[in-house]
Amino acid sequence: MRKLHRVALPAVAVLALSGLALPADAAPRIVLDQGHVDVIGIAFEDGAFDVHVHDEANAIEYSPSQVQLVAKPGSEIAVPDDPQYRFLGTAGARAWVLPQVQDPELLWPGIGAEEIEAGVFTNDALKVDIVGVSGPADLSIFTTDAFGAPTVLADSGNGLPDRINTSAGGHLHANWAFEAAGTYQVKVRVSGTLAATGKQVTSAVATYCFKVNQ
Repeated sequence: MRKLHRVALPAVAVLALSGLALPADAAPRIVLDQGHVDVIGIAFEDGAFDVHVHDEANAIEYSPSQVQLVAKPGSEIAVPDDPQYRFLGTAGARAWVLPQVQDPELLWPGIGAEEIEAGVFTNDALKVDIVGVSGPADLSIFTTDAFGAPTVLADSGNGLPDRINTSAGGHLHANWAFEAAGTYQVKVRVSGTLAATGKQVTSAVATYCFKVNQ
């Protein structure tokens, strides 16, 4: 397992996230807006899942509550005039996409389970459930093949939860598409079945904050 520096959440930040009044110098969330970041980092420690944000460039892990993940204005696209992309809205409408293929100017979001060793879970299978999205519009997560054809992994526009399958030791990059500017809260839960006992283990729901800038 990789040894990574984990950042403790300052007391003032805990108060901020609880909605209580704060002094003017309260610590803000850490902003991540470019580079390789496993938005959903998955570890399994002491019999429980640890769902976190892994800043790959700096080898730092954060609790989701510590971080604001940002889609910069340069992520804005026009929805393609292609029926396969109707899940993003009408052709020509605006969307903001954190891309499957790395753009050094944008956040490159991944789903990473490299910290989990093979054999811990049955068939090494892990399930990542997108259980809720709140914000100004819909969120979809999709991959595209070499010909540009999309495969939708999750889409809040047609109901949740949606499940993304991954595996111990696995790493997945996909497009994260937001259909309006603003702030989104994305709720994620991870589960798997222990190979040794057949017991299903499920994480607590982790809530991620995304800010989409126009």
